[in-house]
Amino acid sequence: MSNVNVKRLVENIRSGTNVYTPLVELVVNAIQAIDAKGIQNGLVEIEVLRSRQTDMIDQLEDVDGFVVKDNGIGFTKTNRDAFDTLYTEQKIADGGKGFGRFTCLKYFDRVKVSSTFAEGDTFCDRSFRMGLDKDIIIDERESQSQAQATGAIVEISGIKSVRFPDKKLETISRVVVERLLPYFVDKEHRCPRVVIREAHNPSDTVSLNDYLGRENSQIVEMKVDQGAFSLSANEDEKSFQVRVFKLFAPRASKSKVSLVAHRREVTDNPLQTYIPEFAEEFFEPGPDQDLAKGRNFVIKAYVFGDYLNDNVSLERGEFRFQIETDLLNGISQNDIEQKAAEIAQSALGTEIADRKTRKQVRIDKYVTNDAPWHRILAKEVDFSALPMRPSNQDIELHLQRKKYEKEIATRTQVTALLNSENPDELGEKISQLIESISDNSKNDLIHYVSMRKCVLDLFSKSLEIGADGKHKSEGEVHDIIMPRKKDSEELNYDAHNLWILDERLNFTSYISSDKPLQSLGDRTDITAYNRRVAYRGDNEASNPITIFEFKKPQRDDFADPSSREDPIQQIIRYVNQIREGKFKTPTNRDILVNDTTPFYGYVVCDLTKKVKDWLQKEKNFTPMPDGLGWFNWFGNISLYMEVISWTKLLRDAEMRNKIFFNKLGID
Repeated sequence: MSNVNVKRLVENIRSGTNVYTPLVELVVNAIQAIDAKGIQNGLVEIEVLRSRQTDMIDQLEDVDGFVVKDNGIGFTKTNRDAFDTLYTEQKIADGGKGFGRFTCLKYFDRVKVSSTFAEGDTFCDRSFRMGLDKDIIIDERESQSQAQATGAIVEISGIKSVRFPDKKLETISRVVVERLLPYFVDKEHRCPRVVIREAHNPSDTVSLNDYLGRENSQIVEMKVDQGAFSLSANEDEKSFQVRVFKLFAPRASKSKVSLVAHRREVTDNPLQTYIPEFAEEFFEPGPDQDLAKGRNFVIKAYVFGDYLNDNVSLERGEFRFQIETDLLNGISQNDIEQKAAEIAQSALGTEIADRKTRKQVRIDKYVTNDAPWHRILAKEVDFSALPMRPSNQDIELHLQRKKYEKEIATRTQVTALLNSENPDELGEKISQLIESISDNSKNDLIHYVSMRKCVLDLFSKSLEIGADGKHKSEGEVHDIIMPRKKDSEELNYDAHNLWILDERLNFTSYISSDKPLQSLGDRTDITAYNRRVAYRGDNEASNPITIFEFKKPQRDDFADPSSREDPIQQIIRYVNQIREGKFKTPTNRDILVNDTTPFYGYVVCDLTKKVKDWLQKEKNFTPMPDGLGWFNWFGNISLYMEVISWTKLLRDAEMRNKIFFNKLGID
């Protein structure tokens, strides 16, 4: 009689097990019982119990449990007492933990055992159930038997809250074979015959042994040139062996790496975690390279080793070492699986290499056509971790991460160099750092110039006549240069394209776009403070103020005598109002000016004959040499003003950037 809180024990079983775990435990126990008997005709029979409730979709009944039969030694008194002992050491030589039977009660309500065993020349029957209170064995009965052979029948039924994931006999068979494949392929141990059938249809039997070793087998071992590797654990070398198998007709399965302890699969994880090119199935042509008779397959790499045997958990659902970096044991699960993945890759020959080549071609195409600013960085980056078929976003995010990591490393080196007290090491290190910084800057410059080309193409398109025969409004064109109703307090300093107008406007300290500088008053299309230096200046009286006005392409009604939208007068009036101190910025900052503060005014419009006559005869403007603009100087208010055409604005911007586009090959 045992004295164990069985219910509490079962509730405390950790994660790592699943609903297949009890079935695997029963099959392993049956194999061990046959080994103990020492017979050559060992047989393990698995019967699938159904709920008798047919699913309306697939017309299959749910799995409710299993019956596992064997012709092994049976539940002798020694085996019976071991079953009744928590953490029994009876099977410790075979890696037994004395705990596996309790996983049956985690997933099934009922566990029933019936067995015939021998005592001398006499055969006896023993039956019992597993309890959920203080006793492991309950309702035990023992009597003499009329049978003439030993064996055992264990039934688990009444599946609990979880639903058995598979219904088809073929699918269940395949999962059990994969979990127990180390038993089937052990060259030093002959595995007994294992069959599976429906409990209500015993004639329909599937042999699990037939999954491998025969012609057209669904599981075939692959040749591995070097299937062993070692890893260091606290200055102690641990050895591992890898065996790689093709699994044909994989359905929805993925290529995986499985860690094995005592010939039982404990964990399985996708190989694509380590080598993304394992993400998809592989294909093997039929005889004489006949594609029509070919078969799809996935890879499964099984890893064996004493380190795994010694560190498997009590429930056999995980290991005692860490999944990632393990400072205590020195070897983590990821370390082992990474090595196994590399061996699995070698077993496939050129297939993985071909997939990697196709991925690299995809990456090169993206960099060349869509992201030329990454050309230098892309030569240094390792793309092996990217998915097998990376999207543009995958590639770009990967490159951005690597760029950031490189920048951080460079900054760290610069800081260390500046803090160094050894002058002898400065020369060489400075040269290396400057080269690194230069490469990063090149990438940024290429990106910036490429974006300018896109902006100018868009700007050029906006100046064309639309399908309706009309030009875009000045507002739509305006937004390309600078978003309307915004100022630099609301936008990042580089969230505009003012360089189209004037490169100096990249370094303005304040910009207001189509927005009055106070709640009441006039507004211009763009007002900017700027300095003639290569950094963003302050709001100081000596700094210029630049004002732009835009007019819709081909619009010239503002030149009419009765027009209230005279852009020249608008700019002059706005300059005077600023000089008189009538305006503050939306954040209540004073606009600092004095009598000598320079102002620049620009009107952008199409120079029709009407506009040209108006500028010459009424506004006293002087034509520019290229004929695409006019200028005037208003000395009394220190205002220089130009009226330029949209064509000139676009042409000048293209000309300033043409050499950069040419160097990048994007002109």
